[in-house]
Amino acid sequence: MKLGFVLLALACSIVSPYPAAAEGSRTPAHLSTASVNQATFSPPPYSKTSPVVLKAQVLLDRARFSPGVIDGREGDNFKKALTAFQSQNGLSGNGELDQATFDRLSATSSAPVLTEYEITSADLDADYVKSIPKSLEQMARMARLSYTGPREAIAERFHMSEELLKELNPDASFDHPGEGLVIANVHREKTDRKATRRKVTEVVVDKEEHAVRAYDSDGMLEAFYPASIGSEEKPAPSGTFRVKRIARNPTYHYNPKFGFKGVEAQHKLTIQPGPNNPVGLVWIDLTAPSYGIHGTPDPENIGKTESHGCIRLTNWDALALAALVRKGTKVEFVDETNASGGREQTP
Repeated sequence: MKLGFVLLALACSIVSPYPAAAEGSRTPAHLSTASVNQATFSPPPYSKTSPVVLKAQVLLDRARFSPGVIDGREGDNFKKALTAFQSQNGLSGNGELDQATFDRLSATSSAPVLTEYEITSADLDADYVKSIPKSLEQMARMARLSYTGPREAIAERFHMSEELLKELNPDASFDHPGEGLVIANVHREKTDRKATRRKVTEVVVDKEEHAVRAYDSDGMLEAFYPASIGSEEKPAPSGTFRVKRIARNPTYHYNPKFGFKGVEAQHKLTIQPGPNNPVGLVWIDLTAPSYGIHGTPDPENIGKTESHGCIRLTNWDALALAALVRKGTKVEFVDETNASGGREQTP
């Protein structure tokens, strides 16, 4: 997959620190801001959208153990993030939320997990598109691969599923400035960011677990991300490579020699940048020819679907990883997971 790169500036809105949370008039009582922020541990089974799971997901995200899309539901990505957090903190690493894990997570940050965000004029006036087509051929006819509206853009900015954003804000219209929304407070406090920003020297791509880990020079785990990694059609490589370069807002180039399933184009295609571009908001190019770590237009599918050989993360996780690595950072692909977190490699 050869890519050409166009680097564009990313604009992001800043959330005021921890304002009083708004309550939607029809928000389910068990998902009120207070009930989620004040949630204490209770054992499973959990409700379909659980305040306990939602709180744990936001705390994991802030601690750099990404659960993927925050949706308040138990799932494989949530369990993977829990397992990594438990292992890092000397807890039983079975991926099940228990009292000890919940307490340790709660100790990582005192900031509320839900807070309020006010829709701005910039949110409403962004350069949206009506819809995103399914085929690469149709995408190539578009001038941009932007978000489809403020609801999608805001959900992604705060690492949430659109369904959870709607559930927390059932009366929201997403159509006027100043409208208050309840959102996941995924932004770390400044002191937390400084304390955890150590130099990442190695990235491990675990093909068996479908996960990516970033380590510092002392072998300490700095970040964990669920991932979609390769497919039978085009498996991910094995071995050790390096970060070659990093491109934000990349332009995507498709060559028919790739022969991707379902792509009928017999000529080269160029797809313009945007969050709904096939490689999302960032491409981390590797010395493995045609392979990279990148974002996705479909964050809910991470870890649940295959990729065209590359390593696919949510847009926000790919951007976070891109901020931790640099040209020359070691990237190791491992084929078997071991008890210490995925460093055992098949020759």
